[in-house]
Amino acid sequence: MTTVAIIVPFVWLGWLVLTDWVPLFPLNDLSPGNVRGRALAASVNYPFPLLIAAGIALHRSWSLVAATVLCCLIVAGHVRSWWLPYFGTASAAQREIYRRDHSRTLKVLPTEGRDVVIDVQHLVVGVLSLVMLATTLTATLGA
Repeated sequence: MTTVAIIVPFVWLGWLVLTDWVPLFPLNDLSPGNVRGRALAASVNYPFPLLIAAGIALHRSWSLVAATVLCCLIVAGHVRSWWLPYFGTASAAQREIYRRDHSRTLKVLPTEGRDVVIDVQHLVVGVLSLVMLATTLTATLGA
């Protein structure tokens, strides 16, 4: 299971890179106007899975705990960025980012009465985040 726990963060990172930089409309909506924002988000998000995979591969108690904490932060960030706004706590800045970058992307959740709706791209991120947390926890508890 440790091998799977090391691979999953790379799958998560690969999905982010793919959807951040390869035009796949309607899955994503890449425009020249949001390159700077995507680059900033990449610089913040991309190191996390690398640190998680390294922590699992190192397989020390402290590194496994650190990897688990990072996974928890990723899941918490996803909930804060997408699920809380979906259920009505979107700030003006979140609504503007959503309108500008995600309003035309593919969605499967109900959109009626929602200021921010989680698109398929970010639903996959959420699922992969949970899988990453589960496999990291399994590796940590199995150590």
